[in-house]
Amino acid sequence: MEGELQKRVSIVVPVYNEAAHIRRSMACVGKICDDAAISYELVLVDDGSKDESWQEISSMAKEDERITAVRLSRNFGKEPALCAGLDAASGDAVIVMDADLQHPPEFIPEMVRLWKEGAEVVEGVKSSRGKEKRSYRFCAKLFYGMINKATGIDFDNASDFKLLDRKVVEAMKQMPERMTFFRGMSAWVGFERKTFEFEVAERVDGVSKWSLKRLITLAVTAVTSYTSAPLHCITVLGVVMFLGAIVLGIQTLYMKIAGHALGGFTTVILLLLLIGSMMMISLGIIGLYLMKIYHEIKGRPRYLTSRVIRGKEEEK
Repeated sequence: MEGELQKRVSIVVPVYNEAAHIRRSMACVGKICDDAAISYELVLVDDGSKDESWQEISSMAKEDERITAVRLSRNFGKEPALCAGLDAASGDAVIVMDADLQHPPEFIPEMVRLWKEGAEVVEGVKSSRGKEKRSYRFCAKLFYGMINKATGIDFDNASDFKLLDRKVVEAMKQMPERMTFFRGMSAWVGFERKTFEFEVAERVDGVSKWSLKRLITLAVTAVTSYTSAPLHCITVLGVVMFLGAIVLGIQTLYMKIAGHALGGFTTVILLLLLIGSMMMISLGIIGLYLMKIYHEIKGRPRYLTSRVIRGKEEEK
């Protein structure tokens, strides 16, 4: 039991424009860990914030040696920021959570308990989605339903609120792709898993940083990273169109031979519009995969760091 108490947990928190509350929020996380006698470090990753977030977390890191502050050279997005946090974390297990405390830190002791009992991945599953708009909930349900069927992995009500054992973190580091989807990566690696339910809390301050554009970009990255189903849909669509063309061709020849051929201007226009639309959509889907291949073969790093403060000292 004494050996288990010596294990340290890294808590990775991506930060983007959270200056108004980041110090208060992390103090709450620290108090919960201290009360539960959890040895921990906080890894705060500033993802190119435009407010005073870096000043706040760098000041916190210089005051407390348990806090590591990482500043990315620009805004790379939440997924690369999570990868930067995993790379910087040194604990025996890593907990990933949001800076706005919509991932309730009160569950951290329970996550650590499940980990010590043998779970290598502890996943938070949303029992409710909080006060999200109905349109957002519908889109999320539609997206996860599609990706569930395409990949065979259950993402329903999944979240980034997870604990990963060190061996899981090292396994994820071996995945070389540049365009990452954290939930998909953590699901793909497998390992012994346990789940717990939580209700999404209200943000402690401000508004969500997830715009419609960023959500669509994440959805496209997720689909193209973990399934080739859209490409197979193009093949199926082509077969359906081919069968339809055979039926229509037989009908046209019959009408011509029987002398009942009529002017079909409207039908021709509709067919041209339909076929043209399907071709453009198909080319767009193929283009998405080509774009992904293009980004991967360039081999650029997922992120670049400009400053790191660890153990109250700035690393050179």
